[in-house]
Amino acid sequence: MSDAPHQSIKEWSIDDRPREKMLAKGRQSLTDSELLAIILGSGSRGESAVQLSKRILADHKYNLNELGKISIKDLVKNYKGVGEAKAINIIAALELGRRRQDTDPLEKVAIRSSRDAFQIFYPLLSDLPYEEFWIILCNRANKVIHKQSIGRGGIHSVVADVRIMMKCALDHFAASIILCHNHPSGNLKPSTEDINLTNKVKEAARLFEMTVSDHIIIAENTYFSFADEGII
Repeated sequence: MSDAPHQSIKEWSIDDRPREKMLAKGRQSLTDSELLAIILGSGSRGESAVQLSKRILADHKYNLNELGKISIKDLVKNYKGVGEAKAINIIAALELGRRRQDTDPLEKVAIRSSRDAFQIFYPLLSDLPYEEFWIILCNRANKVIHKQSIGRGGIHSVVADVRIMMKCALDHFAASIILCHNHPSGNLKPSTEDINLTNKVKEAARLFEMTVSDHIIIAENTYFSFADEGII
């Protein structure tokens, strides 16, 4: 990485700029000093944000726990280019990191049956006077990683774009997909369009080594499961 004393970050190669580097290569590709530089936003005359970050970290033995002990007052006093606003940003980011360590990860809900899926979708679709189409995305352990509305229609139909479903599934690295829509009429029987759409999604998912594990139709207080009926 270019580190010339009088060269601002804007003059660096795009690949060397912290923000652009994060976008192109992901957050894990950045060093602590580059992450701190993003929080700072800018350095001072003759010192880039990355150079300033390296100096701050060096003064604290390159240890984030040590840096976490510093005060806003000390940051402003000891580092040219760090005003109160930048110091607050640094302290806030370090405090968020500390709180994350103290927070237990949320337990993902596992889908073990059609009723599990129904119970997730029911509050979303049961009372609607029009049709909506949703999907649940699961990992290889059948745990829910995301749910997404795909389309809203009228009383008798809804348009659900297979490409949108696939993009959503790929963006979340899903292993399986559960489809769901409602029938405001109260009729649980799947239409020819429902069956054809299910088959299209199955074929598209297969190309990406994903599966469609069920298609739930909700009508009033009950549901129809393609999987339970052996038609998926």
